[in-house]
Amino acid sequence: MINNDVMRRVRYIFDFSDKQMIGVFTQADYPATVEQLHAWLRKDDDPAFVAITDIQFSLFLNGLINLKRGKREGVEAPVERRLTNNIIFMKLKIALNMQAEEVLEVMALSGFKISKPELSALFRKPENRQYRLCKDQILRNFLKGVQIKMRGNGDD
Repeated sequence: MINNDVMRRVRYIFDFSDKQMIGVFTQADYPATVEQLHAWLRKDDDPAFVAITDIQFSLFLNGLINLKRGKREGVEAPVERRLTNNIIFMKLKIALNMQAEEVLEVMALSGFKISKPELSALFRKPENRQYRLCKDQILRNFLKGVQIKMRGNGDD
């Protein structure tokens, strides 16, 4: 998935204001500006749209983890130079403090069924023979399930 799209969805799920979004970046010691934020949050076809880099988005996800779970003592979380859906999924899972069973429940809310072994394969190291690539559909359904859990399904 496109980093900007994931960031827009995260903002909606948590109902973050501009100030709160900047605060997420601040949690990872990144000095994002409101102008940058607005450019990143624009629709892809908007002429003022700017793609957020993998490093910047990794910092955002690290900031989200720090915000939701608190800063870890000692070594800071690594800032990935190249993000994959697997890494994004893992960082969101950590930020939300979810265990495998909770992830499976959230996935079911979006109507997407996945087994526990399939899920654990997504979180393995790429060198592991059991590793499975996280496709956009899986990440999209996880985000949709989290949205339903946090905000309701919108059928009210």
